[in-house]
Amino acid sequence: MLKEFEKMSEPSEAELEKRLGAAREELAKKQILIKEKKLPVLIVLEGWDAAGKGSILGKIIKNMDPRFFKVSVMHQASEEELREPFLYRYFVKIPAAGKFMFFDGSWMDEVTRGYLKHELSPEDYKKRIQSIRRFERTLTDNGYLVMKFFFQISKKEQKKRLEGLLGDKNTKWRVEEGDLWQNKHYEECMKVYEQYIDDTNQSTAPWYLIDSKNKKWAELQMLEMLLKNIDIAVQNTAKPVPLLQNLFPLEPIPKLHEIPLDKSLTDEEYDKLLDKYQKKLRNLQNELYRKKIPVIIAYEGWDAAGKGGNIKRIASALDPRGYEVHPIASPEPAEKSRHYLWRFWNRLPKTGHTAIFDRTWYGRVMVERLEGFCSENDWQRAYNEINEFEKELYDWGAVIVKFWVQIDKDTQLARFTERQNTPEKQWKITDEDWRNREKWDQYEEAIDEMLQKTNTSYAPWHILESNDKKYARVKALKTLIQEIEKRL
Repeated sequence: MLKEFEKMSEPSEAELEKRLGAAREELAKKQILIKEKKLPVLIVLEGWDAAGKGSILGKIIKNMDPRFFKVSVMHQASEEELREPFLYRYFVKIPAAGKFMFFDGSWMDEVTRGYLKHELSPEDYKKRIQSIRRFERTLTDNGYLVMKFFFQISKKEQKKRLEGLLGDKNTKWRVEEGDLWQNKHYEECMKVYEQYIDDTNQSTAPWYLIDSKNKKWAELQMLEMLLKNIDIAVQNTAKPVPLLQNLFPLEPIPKLHEIPLDKSLTDEEYDKLLDKYQKKLRNLQNELYRKKIPVIIAYEGWDAAGKGGNIKRIASALDPRGYEVHPIASPEPAEKSRHYLWRFWNRLPKTGHTAIFDRTWYGRVMVERLEGFCSENDWQRAYNEINEFEKELYDWGAVIVKFWVQIDKDTQLARFTERQNTPEKQWKITDEDWRNREKWDQYEEAIDEMLQKTNTSYAPWHILESNDKKYARVKALKTLIQEIEKRL
C-alpha cells in the first residue's frame, strides 16, 4: 500500500488557498455537529519523522474550539506504563462522546519500532496486530469514528528536512538519534511500515496516506478526508453493527438450576480452613509481587449472595499496599460518555498487584441488557468484546479469576427479610433489590447465557455455592490459590 502510493494531483496555489479556507471553516461547523450528535472522534497521526505531523496538526486545531478536543503526544511508554497491558495507555485516553482526541504517535509507532529494533519477535508482532485490530474494531463498533493518517515523504526529502533542522541552533534539539537512524534505514523501515499498514487497514478503521511534501497540501488532504468521514459517521450512528462469531475456546458449564447448593461447613471446619488458606494466599502474594504477575478477581452474583463477605476474607489475607477493591456502581457521566470497558481499563492493577472487582464489565449483559440501558445489538456484541478484553489481560500475563456467587431464591428472600428487619443492616437493602428479585427468572436466563458464552479456557467462571457463606468463602480462597499456583 505504501510503496504503491499514488499521489493525488496537487491543486494550484489559488485553488489550494480557496479550498483550505473553506475546509477550515467547515471543520469548525462540524465540531458543533459532533458535539450535538455525541460522536467521539479519535484521530491518529503517524508517518516519517520530519514529515510535518506536528505543524499540520497545529494548523488543523487552530480554528477548533479547544474545549472539545485534546492532543496526546504518545512518546515511548514510561516504566510505569510498561507495567500495564500493551493497549492500556491508549484505551484510557479515548475521547468522550462529542469530543476529538488527536494522537501524535500511537500503537503503530510502538509496535513498528519494537519490531525494527528486534525487541518484538515475529510471533509477538502478530499478537500485537491481533490486539490492535480488535481494539480499533471495538471502538468503531461502539460508535467511535477512528481515522488513521500516515504522512509520507521520500528518503531524500526527509534527509533534506533533518539537515535543515540540524543546521539551525534553534531547531537542532528537535532531531533525535532515532530520526537519523530512520533515514539511514529508510528502506527497511518502509518495508515494516507497509506491512503494518496492510495488516491493520480495516474497512471500519482504514489508513489514509498523505502526500506530505507540501505542508499546505498535506493539511488540505487531511481536512477534506476528515470532513467527509464525519458526514458518513453521523449518518451511520443509528445503524446496528454485525455480530461476530466467537473465536475463543469455550468450556462447558452447568446452568444455574443444575448446581446443587447443599454444601456446607461446620464452624470448626470453617475456622481451620480459613486460617490455612489465608496464610497460604499471604505467602503467594509476595511471590506474585516478586515475579510481577498481576491478579484480577471479578465478582458477580445475586443480591445478598455474600459477595462482600467473600471479598473481605480474601482482602484481609493480603498486604493492603498490594491490592485495591473496586466497588462498581452505575457509571459516572465521564464513564457513561465513553466505551463501556473504559472504566475497567482505568482500574487495572500494575504488575505484581491485585485488583478485586465487586461487580464488573458483565453488567453489560445483565443489568444493562434487562433494564434497557443499552441496545440489543450492544449487549449481543458484548460477549465477544468481553472475551477479547479478557484475552488481552491473559496475554499480558494476568491471573484472571471470575466468581459467580450462587444462592437460591428462598435464601435470598430470607436474607432480604433479615436486612429489612435489622436496623444496622437496612442500608444493605434497597427498593431496587426488591425490583430485581421480581425479575429473577429473566436474570437467570441472562446469567446462564453469559456463563455459556464467556466461560473461556483462559478466563473460566468459578461457581461459589453460597447458601452457606462459610463454604463459599473457603472455596473462593482455595480456588484463587489454585489459579495463582497454576500460573506460577
